[in-house]
Amino acid sequence: MKKVILAIVVASAAYAGTVVTVNGKKISDQEVQEVLMQGTQGRYNQLPADKQAELSEKVIDGLITQELVFADAKKQGILESTEYKNELANVMERIQVQLASKVWEKRQFDKVKVNAKDVKAYFASHPEEFSEKSKVRASHILLKTEAEAKAITKELTGLKNGALNAKFAELAKAKSTGPSGPKGGDLGFFAQGQMVPAFNDAAFAMKKGEITKSPVKSQFGYHVILVTDKQEAKNLPYTEVKGFIEQKLKVENFKEQMQEKMAELKKKATIVKGTK
Repeated sequence: MKKVILAIVVASAAYAGTVVTVNGKKISDQEVQEVLMQGTQGRYNQLPADKQAELSEKVIDGLITQELVFADAKKQGILESTEYKNELANVMERIQVQLASKVWEKRQFDKVKVNAKDVKAYFASHPEEFSEKSKVRASHILLKTEAEAKAITKELTGLKNGALNAKFAELAKAKSTGPSGPKGGDLGFFAQGQMVPAFNDAAFAMKKGEITKSPVKSQFGYHVILVTDKQEAKNLPYTEVKGFIEQKLKVENFKEQMQEKMAELKKKATIVKGTK
């Protein structure tokens, strides 16, 4: 057997935070996570577990390939070539401008102060922004025909509390054609207007622990609905939203100050536009 040059060692407990080692070069979990978050625009943690595993494997494989290519490029002397050095100089010039701009912007933002009186005034003048609508948590069983839905309703009639919830979840998993079926039909909490009108009106008219007496028809089919919880509308307290308001006002103030700052910088600068 030929001598194996490539040594890839999958991380173990001895290498905390190291996902894989390629010829002695460690690739950390942080590096992998950064690529995953960038590639999914920050939504990686919202993906199903199987999709997360698939993407992680692809990213790790890509980073391994990157390290192998870089190592081979060094062996071939590419890092010492004029072509490489010229490209590197161009990249570094762009990065220098971008990084300096980023740090400069952060410093300008950090200087922005928000008056406590302005925060309280905003809270008082925008009550609609800090009120939560009433919400309902419901489960449903979606059927293709009204007859099927009526049969489900009949099977659930007379059950209450835990027995009703358990039987409803069992039937949802077995017979619901909706995507929530595998979760026992649970749709979580939703506010007024989030669901289609017929479903919305029925759910908000029901009491906690109640099921629909007759199937609710929508463009998706026939629904048997169980309301599992309700939350009344409420106004959020100042202490809970203070930080949000401060940040919002700070961003607004920052934008105004940046417009003034850029106008000032442009006025002092010599800007000559090229001709086509």
